[in-house]
Amino acid sequence: MKIRQATPSDADHLVRFINMAADDLPLHFWTKSVGESGDPLAYGRERATRETGNFSFRNAWLVEIDGAVAACLLGYPAEDEPSPIAPDTPPIFVPLLELEALAPGSWYLNVLATYDGFRGKGCGSALLDQAETVAQEAGHRRISLIAADTHRDALRLYQAKGYGEVARRPVVKGDWAVDATEWILFTKTTG
Repeated sequence: MKIRQATPSDADHLVRFINMAADDLPLHFWTKSVGESGDPLAYGRERATRETGNFSFRNAWLVEIDGAVAACLLGYPAEDEPSPIAPDTPPIFVPLLELEALAPGSWYLNVLATYDGFRGKGCGSALLDQAETVAQEAGHRRISLIAADTHRDALRLYQAKGYGEVARRPVVKGDWAVDATEWILFTKTTG
């Protein structure tokens, strides 16, 4: 198992991992952003190849097993003082922003995802260890993450690695088809 920093050429993997981690919510948003004639996956790849921004490849690390990309970690520093939620924010994002605001100044682990064929091989655990290293090197003593209540394997992993539940918010679905009913905020204090 090898962990490496993502590069712009990893954009296709990043788009899949970002979308997997949030049950197609990114694809749902990208589709609305580009309209009927646009390519939502191209929009996601463009975001992943940017030098800046939360979803930039610069904020992502990949696990490779035998040379194949297996899993992804994407994270970045949360705001020290979260801004108020804008009135025009789509309702589907409001509960996520409310939870993020409860962990100001943390290192926010936004994406942790593993391809099906590589599950159960320790990728998630290794990437959580990587997240702690990155957070500490960036001067953050706390990591936060938000998970859907339907991601049972991930929830067990987070709890086993010392993450504690802080708060929950109901999932706002609108026209997004998802089984999850709650978003759960977890935090962990590091070294």
